[in-house]
Amino acid sequence: MRHNKKFNHLSRTASHRQAMLANMAISLIMHKRITTTLAKAKALKKYVEPLITKSKDDTTNSRRVVFSYLQNKYAVTELFKEISVKVADRPGGYTRIIKTGFRQGDNAAMCFIELVDYDENMAKQATKKTRTRRSKKSAAKAEEAPAAEAPAAETATETPASAE
Repeated sequence: MRHNKKFNHLSRTASHRQAMLANMAISLIMHKRITTTLAKAKALKKYVEPLITKSKDDTTNSRRVVFSYLQNKYAVTELFKEISVKVADRPGGYTRIIKTGFRQGDNAAMCFIELVDYDENMAKQATKKTRTRRSKKSAAKAEEAPAAEAPAAETATETPASAE
């Protein structure tokens, strides 16, 4: 029976699970979005959200507590300087899990987990890419149309010149 078993062990030993969650938390903090399996994302959400809450209070003790979990000074600096400022007015729910389908090899449920307040940066990059593609297609069509018209205009000017 699973009475009072609060977290998913992810079929790993305690030390492996702690190291994996710490590495995933560092990647999430540094990159703002990572792709992983659904079970790992749910475990990561429970791991990283208390750290983000702790980072709102920028004291030496809270930095030491967060560093004891992450063991990466660059991730701790990023968390306290940039992320905590952006989530200062948010009462919780700092991450979002979006399911993306199933992995090819073993059919595991895949998703990406992202920091909610950094979603607009990702959306802007996606729209820029689509606009660029569209503009290239329309620019290519626009270049072809004048190019097709130009030889016709040259031949029209050449005919009277050759007649003289």
